[in-house]
Amino acid sequence: MTKLLILSEHEVERLLTMRECIEVMEEALSALARGEVHNPLRSMIRGEGAKGILGLMPSYRGGPQPHYGLKEVCVFPGNPAIGLDTHLGGVLLHSGETGQLLAVMNASAITAIRTAAVSAVATKLLAREDARTLAIIGAGVQARTHLEAIPLVRNINDVRIVSRTPAKAAALAGKGARVVASVEEAVRGADIIVTATSSREPILKREWLADGVHINAVGSSIAVARELDSATVAAATLFVDRRESTVNEAGDYLLALREGAITDGHIRAEIGDILIGKAKGRSSDDEITLFKSLGLAVEDLASAQFLFEKASREKGGSWVDF
Repeated sequence: MTKLLILSEHEVERLLTMRECIEVMEEALSALARGEVHNPLRSMIRGEGAKGILGLMPSYRGGPQPHYGLKEVCVFPGNPAIGLDTHLGGVLLHSGETGQLLAVMNASAITAIRTAAVSAVATKLLAREDARTLAIIGAGVQARTHLEAIPLVRNINDVRIVSRTPAKAAALAGKGARVVASVEEAVRGADIIVTATSSREPILKREWLADGVHINAVGSSIAVARELDSATVAAATLFVDRRESTVNEAGDYLLALREGAITDGHIRAEIGDILIGKAKGRSSDDEITLFKSLGLAVEDLASAQFLFEKASREKGGSWVDF
């Protein structure tokens, strides 16, 4: 009988440190850019009358220790009102040699950490070296993890938080940020901006942004929702986690394209291409750089591989007969 690893939210958070995850994401995105990963588009299921959707994100990664991964996650936008994360589900890790199910891990914790880690990778590659001021729009799970991640790659000395929920913003303010009254106040003069909201309409306007700013657009992951106005997308040099995902799923890109603000060639490069030296990042201090984050199955798979190996070494998590 085989043993199956179960990792709870707490165990994932204990084992997957942000600094380690940033390195894991750099390696995973580099592997994607080198063509070592199979990462099909995610699929979504919405039951008639359901309050949320079920998303399926499979991937395969070859090499000396090949693995299949599947994240199955429910996205319920109303969950924060009842004290739950909007993203709930599991990440399944299978052996690529035998197909054996090796682990089931808390998807909410993995998603929260790896998403912010990828933004940190993008910020490390694209933000100005002298960037010091960080603005975070939103005060949920992603705001919290980005507040941890971005200062690991830039010397941040001023963090501004704005949210529709003042109590959540106040909680983050206790972690070294200060609460401001409006999005405009948060982003004016900011060097780095993170948008981590559930908004379906633009909350960021071009006229508020200084030249040279770097933006991590994280909140929107469907084709009909966006956080940035078309003028911002048009003014920025656009970098993405994956082109195929962006042109199929990113409302920030697709709606700007539909409005004629940008053309098909607006995407400069994938982040992985910069990591392997295939593309260049920021070209000047005045350039506005934009990283559109959608989240990829390979990021979950790489996180799960790392967690499985670390838990095996440290005897962490719960190991059950299966």
